[in-house]
Amino acid sequence: MKKLNVLILKSYAGPLIMTFFIALFILLMQFLWKWIDEFVGKGLEWYVFAELLFYASSTFVPLALPLAILLSSLMTFGNLGEHYELVAMKSSGISLRKIMKPLIIISVILSVFAFYFSNNVLPVANLKFKSLLYDIRKKKLAVNIKEGIFYDGLEDYVIKIGSKDADGKTIYDVMIYNHTKRRGNIDITVADSGTIEPTPDGRYLIFTLYRGYNYQDKVDRRDYRHIKPFQRTNFKEQTKVFDLASFEMSRTDEDIFKNYYEMLDIGQLNQSIDSLGEALVLRKINLANNYLRNYSFYRLLDSNFIATDSIYINQDILSNFNKEEKLKIIESSLNSGRNLMKTIGHYKAEYKQKEEYIRKHKVVWHKKFTLSFACLVLFFIGAPMGAIIRRGGLGLPVVVSVLFFVMYHIISMIGEKSAKEGAMDIENGMWLSSAILLPMGIYLTYKATTDAPLMDREIWNKFFLKFNILKLIKKINPKSYSGN
Repeated sequence: MKKLNVLILKSYAGPLIMTFFIALFILLMQFLWKWIDEFVGKGLEWYVFAELLFYASSTFVPLALPLAILLSSLMTFGNLGEHYELVAMKSSGISLRKIMKPLIIISVILSVFAFYFSNNVLPVANLKFKSLLYDIRKKKLAVNIKEGIFYDGLEDYVIKIGSKDADGKTIYDVMIYNHTKRRGNIDITVADSGTIEPTPDGRYLIFTLYRGYNYQDKVDRRDYRHIKPFQRTNFKEQTKVFDLASFEMSRTDEDIFKNYYEMLDIGQLNQSIDSLGEALVLRKINLANNYLRNYSFYRLLDSNFIATDSIYINQDILSNFNKEEKLKIIESSLNSGRNLMKTIGHYKAEYKQKEEYIRKHKVVWHKKFTLSFACLVLFFIGAPMGAIIRRGGLGLPVVVSVLFFVMYHIISMIGEKSAKEGAMDIENGMWLSSAILLPMGIYLTYKATTDAPLMDREIWNKFFLKFNILKLIKKINPKSYSGN
């Protein structure tokens, strides 16, 4: 029996590792396809890009692991069934439950690992990934001055060059607008030719210009608007140095992002949910007290006044005022009503936003458990399904696995989105996919362990044939059809 368990574990380990990294690679390519525009042209160092991919891969584990368990379990039992190894084991008196037992233990261990990863590793990976991605997106594009186009990437300068030589350094027809004084185009440098190259450390960009002029409007005099003084200086050679510090990628302090709900573990989420809930309740109480204080005349309304309110209004309380005063009173009342409605709408939107933020915390809290439970559910779908279809390899198992995983993912996304928007309870929304797929896994496991002919073509042909015949009889003679 020990040798049999070792054989099954070896048959399962290879597909599990292979499918996990394949799924991780596919998700990583999807990430690159989505964000490739943010990376191109920024001169990122290879180690920065490698660090980003590493942290991004860590955040994709919650999607890749359940898919890998589903596909590998289906492939393993599909291979055993295709090569009649399952038949040989069953003929030896070993039930499918005993055959699945070592893989069930492995699945439980993977579920515990998934929970640990989701609670302890994933928050750190999300923090590193989101902060690094934020810094990369904020980084400026590398200096790329094209021919005939005004380039404003350098701070306080606009540069235009007419043409470049093939070496990329020699330039012609150079124009440089200096906007450091923030007074418009009052300082312009033009040159027939020049060279452009960065310093060895990449900290500065050096322009060496030849045969040109500096044009300056002298605006430091009081009467410059009337006399408009102007200065022109020619030069044979001039050097301009531009600081490229703004093009370097600066790392943001990670403490800015660490309180975001995706960067918290269960303990921190519990504390954050409690504090946010208490703050929201306190905010509502303070608002109610402020309204009672600001509109204290509501307290003065006794029961007799309220009972005779309609009579009081019918007596025309504005009869003692002239027409102009009546219009002012009515307009003032309408403005007060409108302002009150705007204020109430503002607080309503604020409460809605705070409640949604609390729901997002609760969604992340439940996701730490749904991930580990999904690993078990998908195993109990993949393993019996592989034993039933008896097909191994990457053909039919991949198709079946993708169908089940897409179903699981779509239901999960629908439930999660509904829970975040408040259309469904948090518990119901987050556990919706597991509640739907778990009975399916139990049913498939039962059918596989009882050797039910679930995939027998003849059984299905007889079923549909019987269904069509009964339907035809009912259509021809509905009175004599008794439903038996």
